[in-house]
Amino acid sequence: MEVTAALVPSVQEIAKEALTKVPERYVRPHHERPILSTTTTPSLQVPVIDLSKLLSQDLREPELKQLHYACKDWGFFQLINHGVSTSLLENVKAGAQEFFNLPMEEKKKFGQKEGDVEGYGQAFVVSDEQKLDWADMFFMFTLPPHKRKPHLLPSIPLPFRGDLETYSEQLRSLAIQILDLMANSLAIDHMEIREILGEAEQSMRMNYYPPCPQPELVIGLNSHSDGGGLTILLQANEVEVNSEKERLSIATFYNPAIDAVIGPAPSLVTPKTPQVFKRISAGDYFKGYLAQELRGKSFLDSIRICAENEKSS
Repeated sequence: MEVTAALVPSVQEIAKEALTKVPERYVRPHHERPILSTTTTPSLQVPVIDLSKLLSQDLREPELKQLHYACKDWGFFQLINHGVSTSLLENVKAGAQEFFNLPMEEKKKFGQKEGDVEGYGQAFVVSDEQKLDWADMFFMFTLPPHKRKPHLLPSIPLPFRGDLETYSEQLRSLAIQILDLMANSLAIDHMEIREILGEAEQSMRMNYYPPCPQPELVIGLNSHSDGGGLTILLQANEVEVNSEKERLSIATFYNPAIDAVIGPAPSLVTPKTPQVFKRISAGDYFKGYLAQELRGKSFLDSIRICAENEKSS
């Protein structure tokens, strides 16, 4: 996908320099700095959804209510009994680790090209002044197969390439299953969601967070709301940056087709529940989302109908 984004140095290479101080461009202002936890017990319990219960005739209804609550009040949840084999997950995590451990000259073969978000590098870098994430990433389209760029997924050596191909197919099926269940929790026809998405596309982002000498000053990834249809996050380990250990995460995005027109499901729009977001082509949406700094729900808020009315008043 063509975007305007600046190319920046590899954080992994910077971290290899045995730094005692973080470069200024990565130091966040006080109000953006992370709150580092000193306890192992979380203060809030993330909702846990059991897919096996959702597929059980006897246990489905209460778990469907829990899914509805998780989506409405949290926007995310932990999924268990999802059916993706542990061995495949471990292979994918190991392959991602091996990729980031490659010499820089090898990784550069997968590097981002100017104006393209796909490849090894960073995303959402729109100015020379903005603060940078303490992370490197490798982003690429994975499905449908014709979306794959020859120098990216098809060029990854075996066995990692084979594991990624299997993983992407299994996560595609899982994403469809989850979205169908979300439609069920809203009491709408699952085909309504499928038709909005069109010939859905899948992309994948592998994130690498190197050790940092001053983790209290940096952020691995800006707080944000993902811009696609559904994100499935595989945490290879904790994603909080620290001074001793490297971190990995792998996000797989299930997105509407680039020519799809996205907006509220028609059956959910009523006089009592009016449309809050305008309809927009997926291509225009992603172009706007990727062209600005990743920050909260800022782009989503820009297409709220109320925001447009306020501007015109």
